[in-house]
Amino acid sequence: MVEIIKKRIHTAFLLGMLLISNGIFAQTGGQNIVKPVVVDRDLVIRISEVTENAVFYPVDIEGTRLEVLAVKAPDGTIRTAFNTCQVCYGSGRGFYKQQGTVLVCQNCGNRFRMSQVGLRSGGCNPVPIFDTHKTVTATTITISRNVLREAKVIFARWRRG
Repeated sequence: MVEIIKKRIHTAFLLGMLLISNGIFAQTGGQNIVKPVVVDRDLVIRISEVTENAVFYPVDIEGTRLEVLAVKAPDGTIRTAFNTCQVCYGSGRGFYKQQGTVLVCQNCGNRFRMSQVGLRSGGCNPVPIFDTHKTVTATTITISRNVLREAKVIFARWRRG
């Protein structure tokens, strides 16, 4: 009987580690939801997986780690931005984490409402990905590899922690 319990605990542990390592297990309830890494290709976001909690999409383009965030704003629209602060990106810590219903810059502490994501350029906000830089269908949002490659410069010192 003890051996059966040990095997079940071991199996549960291994399954949990597998899910975590593959990005399948995500924290919710105002926490950071991080998806598996996309490598050297277009980023395709399924609209059905975007909620009021920010979803973070890590991307590796030619060896540079980037991150896109997507969130459903209070008005129901899906907003996208690069997860780096337009002012603090050079510090390497200018990225956002969700705390409750806001995004917080990990460098300067600026708090940013979900309704503000992707709307304006400049200032201490996530770098917006405007409609001209993505393709939106009824079910997906696609950010091309070329757009991602152009954004590499703002992630050159990025240290997501």
